[in-house]
Amino acid sequence: MDIRKLQRAIVDGLEDVKAQNIAVFNTEHLTAMFERVIVASGTSNRQTRALASSVRESVKSSGLPILSVEGADNGEWIIVDCGAAVAHIMQPAIRDYYRLEEIWGEKPVKMKLDGEPKVALKPAPASKATTAAKTAKKSTAPKKTTAPRKAAGTKRAAAAKKPARKGASRAR
Repeated sequence: MDIRKLQRAIVDGLEDVKAQNIAVFNTEHLTAMFERVIVASGTSNRQTRALASSVRESVKSSGLPILSVEGADNGEWIIVDCGAAVAHIMQPAIRDYYRLEEIWGEKPVKMKLDGEPKVALKPAPASKATTAAKTAKKSTAPKKTTAPRKAAGTKRAAAAKKPARKGASRAR
């Protein structure tokens, strides 16, 4: 089986239904179970199901086998197992939580996506500690403050200047 043909069929199926943030990783050095992991996002349960269906059709039309599909009932995270390549189709919140790119993303595969040559990889999100450090650096910059309002001329300021009514503070 030609792995390039399989990964191209999977990516084509994903692109046909407008998958977002498609990433392809070479995993041959990490496991003997499969050679590629492909991760993509869909914006809703309906889109993730449509993406999985499109991947199945694209792979089958290329004459390659589909071993199993998991998660299609739920639609939040669907795994399409094609033997030598596994496609993970996830909603963005699930993808952010599990961060498969950190597990499998050591060796991104270069391929054309959407007609442009580029590496099929987005940088892995920074850890919370790194993000907090960057935020702290940004927050040291002086902040713009607005000048306090002048109270003169307002009803509240005029009321504050009037003497209190005599006898109003006496308890009856």
